[in-house]
Amino acid sequence: MFYSINPYTGEKFLEHQELSSKQVNDILERAHQQYLSWKKLSYQQRGKLFLNLAQLLCKNKEAFARLITLEMGKIISESRAEAEKCAWLCDYYAENTEALLQTKQYATDAGKSYVRFDPTGIVYGIMPWNFPFWQVLRAAVPTVMAGNTFVLKHAPNVLGSAQAIEQLFIEAGFPEHVFSSLTIPVSLSEQVIAHPFVEGVTLTGSLRAGATVAAQAGKYLKKSVMELGGSDPYLVLKDAEINSSCKTGVCSRMLNGGQVCISAKRFIVEEPVLDQFIEEQKRLLEAMTLGDPLDEQTDMGPMAREDLLEQIEKQVNDSVAMGAKVLTGGQRTNDGKWFYQPTLLVNVKKGMPVFDEETFGPVSVVIPAKDAQEAVRIANDTPYGLGASLWTQDLELAAKLAAQIESGAVFINEMTKSDPRLPFGGTKRSGYGRELSDLGIREFLNAKTVWQA
Repeated sequence: MFYSINPYTGEKFLEHQELSSKQVNDILERAHQQYLSWKKLSYQQRGKLFLNLAQLLCKNKEAFARLITLEMGKIISESRAEAEKCAWLCDYYAENTEALLQTKQYATDAGKSYVRFDPTGIVYGIMPWNFPFWQVLRAAVPTVMAGNTFVLKHAPNVLGSAQAIEQLFIEAGFPEHVFSSLTIPVSLSEQVIAHPFVEGVTLTGSLRAGATVAAQAGKYLKKSVMELGGSDPYLVLKDAEINSSCKTGVCSRMLNGGQVCISAKRFIVEEPVLDQFIEEQKRLLEAMTLGDPLDEQTDMGPMAREDLLEQIEKQVNDSVAMGAKVLTGGQRTNDGKWFYQPTLLVNVKKGMPVFDEETFGPVSVVIPAKDAQEAVRIANDTPYGLGASLWTQDLELAAKLAAQIESGAVFINEMTKSDPRLPFGGTKRSGYGRELSDLGIREFLNAKTVWQA
């Protein structure tokens, strides 16, 4: 049995029965049978259903936002924005998939030669809890719109969201088992990957989970896409506008209680503006209001689970023991709830957990750099490479530095974020493959060469 637990109150409010191995196989059989029909529909027919889904997301966004907040603790305004972004995603692929997947002509000695993009079958998605609607739909919408069917294993603490999404597909008019949710423990996941009707696996999660699932996908020769988080750098050069770069940086770092894979985690600041940047960030962090995430006046809610609170607490404490200095925050609140204070650390060096590891919580670290080249060197001094932000008024220099930063994305004078129109994914230990845009929708399709005399 799984339970949804309100992170603010600690109370269980939903329970979810585990599926048996046989039930899992039955769902996969049905998803495959549905795929055989679903793939024959036109883009226009599939797109009409996704437009319906987008309308339902907007119509019911308050109910969905409340569910998201109750299950994982983000503030209600952020949950509402998540539902709205999901609607945008559905609209985007409903309107653009045919153009994104048009056949590509090649010049050869054939009378005609081209590549077409065909669906392949069931795609298995293993998704995290931090964006319980967006992470799922980010993977499922392009996959299903392209003609595949999708089977979800959601995080155990947000299974109410998984059920709501499955019901959402039905209410939008999709045939049953085009999208299916599996309420299963980790121990049954390999059974799904091994199933002959499953053609691909996509995971967003930890490095440990990704390594395990990628190995299983390789074992059974299944295509996989891995998005495994990061320790994203946020570079502020000496000519940057400090107030806007700092305000945006705090927004990026503290969004979702700091529980975002592409949030700014290491602020690398050129020395001439270092003190000003630190002072302004400290002021902004200390002004944040912690409290009930359903209260519109709250700036940040609790951590999603108690074990996550304990993990960020240990990372900070271990770093402080190694010489890091806390300028504000640095501990739990004293009310017994799952809150960690917005925290600012300096004197951070390589070898400390808050430098080397992904910090999934409201902890900001500021690291000085002598010049732009040293800032890039520090940014790249990590096993991760998901996203990066770069702040400078010299756009010519910014373009040169962006080419040197080892990351799946570089946002110049803006926080890193996902966008349906742009590829999303990482390099190094942040994973491989892409979601969103034309690249993402093609990941689980067969690029079929056709040669005609």
